[in-house]
Amino acid sequence: MKIVFFIALLLPLKLFSQAPSHSLFNGHDLSGWHIDVPEMDTNAVARNPFIVRNGLLVSLGEPNGHLITDSIYQNFRLAVEYRFAGKPGNCGVLVFASVPRSLYKMFPKSIEVQMMHENAGDFWCIVEDIAVPAMEKRRGPKANWGITEGKERRIRNLKDGSEKPLGEWNRMVVECLKNSIRVWVNGDLVNDGFNCTAEKGQIALQAEGAEVEFRKVEITPITKLSATVKK
Repeated sequence: MKIVFFIALLLPLKLFSQAPSHSLFNGHDLSGWHIDVPEMDTNAVARNPFIVRNGLLVSLGEPNGHLITDSIYQNFRLAVEYRFAGKPGNCGVLVFASVPRSLYKMFPKSIEVQMMHENAGDFWCIVEDIAVPAMEKRRGPKANWGITEGKERRIRNLKDGSEKPLGEWNRMVVECLKNSIRVWVNGDLVNDGFNCTAEKGQIALQAEGAEVEFRKVEITPITKLSATVKK
C-alpha cells in the first residue's frame, strides 16, 4: 500500500484547469482516486472501507482512512450530496490535502470540512490553518490554537440545524478560491474562512466510524466566490 502511494507522489502534479463541471465519481468504480488506510499496510484481511454500491460511493466507516483524488485542484466549487446510511456519525471532506498521515499518523495535511451529524460545516485544521471572523468565540482561547496534536484545531460553524433529517440527502457546497474557503449546507452559509495556509491540493473523503453514502461528488472551476448557492 505504501509503495503504491509514494510512487503516486512522484508522478507529475496535475493542476485543475478551467473546464466545465465534471463528476469526480463515475458511478461504477473508484477511478481517479486512491486509498490511504493505515490498517491495510499490515493487516492482510483488513477490508477496503471505500466501495461502490448500487451506483453510490460508500464510505463504510471502518477501518479509518481516506479516499484521495489522484489530481490536485485549485479555485473550484465542490458539490457533495451525502447521507448517513444508518446510524448518524462522523465523516468529512478534506480540501487542500497534501502530505499523507501528517496528523496522528492518519490524516493528510489539509483543511477538513466537517460532515459529522449536527456539526456539518465546522473547519478542522490539519497541519494547515485558516482564519474566520470571531475566532476566539469559535475556536477558543488564542493560546490554545494550533494545527497539530493536542491543539485547538476545531473552528465551529456559523450555524447548526442546516442538516436534513437522518436518512435524507444533504447537499454540501465547498468553494475554494486562492486562500479562502466558503461552505454551504443545504443552501445555508455555514462557514467562511480566509488566509488559509494552502491554496491548492487534493480532495479527500473520510472513513471515520460511520457509514456514509455519496450520490454526487462534482467539481467546477470558479473565478470568484458565490454569494449564495442552490439548496
